[in-house]
Amino acid sequence: MKPQASNKKNQSLKNIAASIKNSENDAAENPAEGERFSQHRYTLGDPNCPICHGLGFTSYDVPVDDPRFGKLEICSCRIKEVTTVRRDQLFLVSNLGALKNLTFENFKPRGRIGLGEPQADSLEQAYNSAMNFAGTLRGWLLLLGKYGCGKTHLAAAIANQAVSMGVSTLFLTVPDLLDWLRFSYSEGSEDSFEQRFEEIRNIPLLIMDDFGTQNATSWAQEKLFQILNYRYINQLATVITSNNPLSSFEGRIRSRLMDPELVTRVEILAPDYRNPTDDIGHPELSTLSLHSKQTFGTFSLRRNEDIDPSDLASLKEAFEAAQAFAQNPQGWLVFLGPYGCGKTHLAAAIGNYQAGLGFPPLMVVVPDLLDHLRAAYAPSSPVSIDQRFEEIRRSRLLILDDLGTQSATPWAREKLYQLFNYRYNAELPTVITTASMPGEIDPRLRSRMADTRLCRMVFMSAPSFTGKN
Repeated sequence: MKPQASNKKNQSLKNIAASIKNSENDAAENPAEGERFSQHRYTLGDPNCPICHGLGFTSYDVPVDDPRFGKLEICSCRIKEVTTVRRDQLFLVSNLGALKNLTFENFKPRGRIGLGEPQADSLEQAYNSAMNFAGTLRGWLLLLGKYGCGKTHLAAAIANQAVSMGVSTLFLTVPDLLDWLRFSYSEGSEDSFEQRFEEIRNIPLLIMDDFGTQNATSWAQEKLFQILNYRYINQLATVITSNNPLSSFEGRIRSRLMDPELVTRVEILAPDYRNPTDDIGHPELSTLSLHSKQTFGTFSLRRNEDIDPSDLASLKEAFEAAQAFAQNPQGWLVFLGPYGCGKTHLAAAIGNYQAGLGFPPLMVVVPDLLDHLRAAYAPSSPVSIDQRFEEIRRSRLLILDDLGTQSATPWAREKLYQLFNYRYNAELPTVITTASMPGEIDPRLRSRMADTRLCRMVFMSAPSFTGKN
């Protein structure tokens, strides 16, 4: 730019700055004008700035044919101020008010003292995945786990970091999101439904907390699908948290969430951090505490008894199978044998071993399990039948004792099949004891137990234990 042109530019800026100064003086004398002026005063720069002379903006010093010619840019003297204002505005829009203190800095990647290694590992994996996502804001992040395991904290930490970087962010529980849309139909709404819907669909970062807790109306399902499908097609950064398994999601939504090219899926195994560490093994359901003395150390291989060698061999095989499973609980392990042969002892030993690692399993006698489910139908029940059933079937390690002793009602058969089928498809670690022969077990259950790819069946042929050794 020629000196003459540069001088003209500086003079123009000085003239505009002087005009603003006059506005300031008018504002001091006129309260109404003062209020209007104060709303915009933050846009002004440093009065002593040699670049903008207090205007807060400057233009590009480029030739006339440059596309940036004549365009204003924020002066360096007020970038910090503008950034702060923008960040504050984003924070208000993001709906993070109550969650502003949830950051990566105050999240414990390994959780509290007393967690088992699998739990702590899953928590750390979720933390690392959230950190990576916050650093790139690309793709989708799906956080699954029970209430209180840390999902919302990590999601809020992502949102808070994004807002601090100037990224437009919206953090909403799914029920609140749907209510926000519904409210736009009311006369008092400042925005139309279309405006609000477009804002949600297009926001650079959308965080949907507690997915699955909404009422599953056809309208709700359709709107959620439209939002997620749009963001899926356009690959907009999205975080979803849910207490429900992926299999419970509506089919169209589930198919998007199963795309490994776009979605990082992490399941947190840690329990509710608000509960004490000795209260994480379903205390109201589990009978494991009744079997505290039944460990691998107290199990007798009965070598000093007059027992057939083949029976002794079956005990040894069962003992070794139980130890291996306890150290690495994968698939299903089924103990078959007569009453008193040691099936429950070995099942409890597995449970106590896992409890010693900080993750007590759910151990329950099958008739008691069905009673717990029936009790959930009562009006006084603190949990619904769906919540109770979900708690049981999603248990990381489930020990079912005495299969076959339950009443063979249609309802009981159906619930057991639903339980078996879910854990079979999800390949969740499961231990089963039964005195029934395979041919006496419900065919639908037997078909799942007969899959040698997933399930190992061990027959304990030893007679009832007498206590003499």
